[in-house]
Amino acid sequence: MLILNYKEKKMADNINLTEGNIRKTLVKLALPIMGTSFIQMAYNLTDIMWLGRLSTDAVAAAGTAGFFLWFGSALIMIAQVGVGVNVAQLFGRQDLEGVKRYISNGFQLNMIIAILYSLFLFIFRQQIIGFFNIQEANVSEMAVEYLSIIAVGITFHFLNPVFSTILNSTGNSITPFKVNTIGLIANIVIDPLLIFGFGPLPALGIKGAALATIMSQFFVTVIFLIVGKKYNTIYSHVKLFIKPCIETIKNIIIIGVPPFAQVGLHSVIAMVLTKILADFGPVAIAVQSIGSQIESITWMTAEGFSAAISAFVGQNLGAGNIKRIKEIYSQGIQILGGIGILTTLILIFGAEILFSIFVPDDPIAIIEGINYLKILGLSQFFMTIEIGATGAFNGLGKTLFPTVNGVILNILRIPAALILSKTVLGLSGIWWAISLSSILKGVILFILFHMYWKHFEQIMAAQDNC
Repeated sequence: MLILNYKEKKMADNINLTEGNIRKTLVKLALPIMGTSFIQMAYNLTDIMWLGRLSTDAVAAAGTAGFFLWFGSALIMIAQVGVGVNVAQLFGRQDLEGVKRYISNGFQLNMIIAILYSLFLFIFRQQIIGFFNIQEANVSEMAVEYLSIIAVGITFHFLNPVFSTILNSTGNSITPFKVNTIGLIANIVIDPLLIFGFGPLPALGIKGAALATIMSQFFVTVIFLIVGKKYNTIYSHVKLFIKPCIETIKNIIIIGVPPFAQVGLHSVIAMVLTKILADFGPVAIAVQSIGSQIESITWMTAEGFSAAISAFVGQNLGAGNIKRIKEIYSQGIQILGGIGILTTLILIFGAEILFSIFVPDDPIAIIEGINYLKILGLSQFFMTIEIGATGAFNGLGKTLFPTVNGVILNILRIPAALILSKTVLGLSGIWWAISLSSILKGVILFILFHMYWKHFEQIMAAQDNC
């Protein structure tokens, strides 16, 4: 295996993706990635759960500022996907020098983006929150406080997903899971201490939640660096202060920009929808913030398998195992479809229990939250199919297909929400706009992948006959 060829202390957590039982290996790789995704979700849920006990206004404030963490996650995808896809394919081809080159240049690009975004958030924090036109002054003020702190430490939020993706692409998903788990535990411990105070520690309220998040991400970065040095992992060869390779950065951007555009535009559209929600009051904003975090049970699970499918497809494409790619996709979609059906049942029949956990003392928010989860629950199966097909497209390096599909249908959410919310549906019209677009995205991307795959097989067959 390549991992032994550069004198790395052998990590038993690495998996060879180019041979062996597909379903067993896919699940083995996906479960830790999925666990890592759940950990990221748990950061937000921990904040919301404690802030919900502070006030519904605090939840609304954190949810409003949280959109810019979401957009930050989209910016991360430029390096995360661009590096991950290239590393997986080069790893499959046993090109170690190419792997190192993409990692070094990817981190350079990621750091530049992180610093620029940090400065943007901090300098324009007042104007950014002002965009939402929140009527309640205290909610707006808390949102600015939360965003100010997040902006200062957001660089660590940028670094950790790239560390995780590099390891995932080489078949090691266990280590990122372990490292991120430590960060989550730190966040769980620190969050209530800083929000409500303890002993000599003063109660910082929403500022405490932001500080806890940033401190936890810092711990994770430090641990990744320690692990890299201990095991001499591939990313420990990163050299930030070298002349960048323009061609390498260009290739990272070509692959990474389409998924960034999709997720980034999705977050911007969500911001516009939140501005529409603001007309219904802070309860509506809080319901959307909490409901989307609960709903992320589905897409976080699916993203884990999607990342595994992407790494699988990338390595096998690099190794020339074309027939294996088709089987990987088929089995991945079967697993994801089952997950989608299960989460649909959970959201629809467990809506009241799930929402009551976060705002136990606000019956109006609970009623609206139940409505949100039942409507969005109908789209979960289709969402998992879309995410699975996206992983397969990413592994092939064809990130444009899921981007175009996602961008068009996400944009249509805005006029749909405006039209439906002005009818007798009211607030529910916004939830229906989101749910229906998710259903269409899943159906269309599933069809697109099968159409593309037929074309791809014809190209490979023609090359074999040459």
